[in-house]
Amino acid sequence: MALKRFPIRLPALEPLEVPAQSKTFYPAPHDKVVQGRLKRKLGPVLGLTDLGVNLTTLMQGAASALRHHHSNNDEFVYILDGEATLVTDAGEQILSTGMCAGFPKGSNDGHHLVNKSARPVIYLEVGTNLMPDLIAYPDVKMWLHEEKKGAPATFSSTKPKAGGKANTVTKKKK
Repeated sequence: MALKRFPIRLPALEPLEVPAQSKTFYPAPHDKVVQGRLKRKLGPVLGLTDLGVNLTTLMQGAASALRHHHSNNDEFVYILDGEATLVTDAGEQILSTGMCAGFPKGSNDGHHLVNKSARPVIYLEVGTNLMPDLIAYPDVKMWLHEEKKGAPATFSSTKPKAGGKANTVTKKKK
């Protein structure tokens, strides 16, 4: 926990005081890829609704997510400490402390971070939260269709038709 010199009140906060979450909504066996990922969801605590902000820690061997891309949401990561392997359609590259990467909506370039180092990686993850969104997971041939905020989203093993919902549900996101 950081040393506090002054009282802190919203809209400011101490990120390490936000509880870390390790849960995932990925169905088995895909949930195993993110074991060792701890997210502190800062956006909701700060009242942000259209922007997701997470302080994330990846333990050795953990991934940020399944490799994926979004139809309607931008993503950005900034490495605060450690060394992560960024995996995209173009291959792998190392991101170390102070480096960042951005993933524009609609790019169809699957991406994720993997901690292949011997120590934890800590990074800031920022993304828009616009609906509807179709998230593709190309390595596992899975899609997630999010229709509107707060509504259950459905995973599918077949790509939904444009503007349509998934037709083969494997698990609902809560």
